[in-house]
Amino acid sequence: MSRRALSRRELVAGTLAALSSAVCNDPRVPPGRTAVSLWFTYGGRNREVLEKLIGSFNTTQDRYYVRGVFQGDYFEGLAKLRTAIAARAAPAFSHVVGEVIPYLAEAGVLEPLGDYPGARELDLIAELAQEKSWVGGGSRPLVALPFNRSTPIAYLNGEIFAREKRPAPKTWEELRETARSLTVKKGGHVERHGFGCPVSWWFWVALVGQAGGDVVEPDGRVSLGDDAGVRAVEFWKTLVADGSMKPPPGRDYNAWEATNQDYLAGRVAMIWTSTAFLKYLEDNARFPVVAAPLPRDRRFAVPTGGTHWVMLRGAEPEQKAAAWEFLRFMHEPAQAIAWATQTGYMPVTRSAIQKLEREGYYAKHPNDRVAVDQLAVAMPWPWSPDLFRVQQEIVQPRLESAVLSNKDARTLLDQARALANRRDRG
Repeated sequence: MSRRALSRRELVAGTLAALSSAVCNDPRVPPGRTAVSLWFTYGGRNREVLEKLIGSFNTTQDRYYVRGVFQGDYFEGLAKLRTAIAARAAPAFSHVVGEVIPYLAEAGVLEPLGDYPGARELDLIAELAQEKSWVGGGSRPLVALPFNRSTPIAYLNGEIFAREKRPAPKTWEELRETARSLTVKKGGHVERHGFGCPVSWWFWVALVGQAGGDVVEPDGRVSLGDDAGVRAVEFWKTLVADGSMKPPPGRDYNAWEATNQDYLAGRVAMIWTSTAFLKYLEDNARFPVVAAPLPRDRRFAVPTGGTHWVMLRGAEPEQKAAAWEFLRFMHEPAQAIAWATQTGYMPVTRSAIQKLEREGYYAKHPNDRVAVDQLAVAMPWPWSPDLFRVQQEIVQPRLESAVLSNKDARTLLDQARALANRRDRG
């Protein structure tokens, strides 16, 4: 069920059920331990890996017990968390998408973490941590720690690219030419598209950055990249119009899943999607999967994505202590490595990457290195409490209208910009 399909009644009922699950007496909790609820928001392989790590934490010490509570996708989980916060019944800790951290921080509901024992010794990679994930993030009180962090990357069908003797595109123009060359048409029907990409905010932000723009200017104005934002949309529209880019069906993560399936089925020669899907694609493709960095227009640029751990200020002290011990555990090299190498997300500490390098992991798995290397051109997000609303309510629907319904990109982005800035001013 998509987040838009959830009625208010269903959302409240789901939230109350989750709260009941979190606070009930769990027979699995050993006597004498402090139990703490962790809300998490994904399924499949990633859920399995996290649940194994939670189990490891619960068996390697005898003071605390973490109960993982599944909350659906990112958007459903966030809606439930906000409802729970308003009801003063939130879990001790959770993970949330980066764009919403400033909103929660400014609302005063996040626990400051900087003075917790060992917080300053976590050895975090700055571009993945609060320090450089947001403009000025390092100068603010620490409220977020990196968890499943990613960048968008390109995935090439290694068999097709080798047969056609094509390198990974390094510029937009090379991407256009490669996508057209690898598109196969018969009788007016496209049998294989050269390129696929969800028409989604995250990938559009990557394009805006590559075109030389920023979503929010240093003075706080929501610019949506100005001309670069239009150029980014027009790039997509050109590829869709000539048939070389397959417009994905569905919206939100349904579009992401459709793009992955088109790639695995050989209906698309290359796609842009998240680092998060690396292991899934490698495990399920019948051809060599080749990961590559995104190309440039005026510059190389990618946003970071994924989620950060947050602790809720309203939790009881003993639950905060339990949550903190789990967060420290998850940032130890063994757990950071296990999470990254079994999912495709990036290790979030320098010590974890250094250990993988020493052991030759990246030499054997070069695809895993692509997103890590792309951090050299990562763009920080603005610290804007309104960013998540601008993304979901204002920009995303207009991207879909421009690309999938062939509406005028400049007109739609002008509307979005005016709406975002007017509402920002209250």
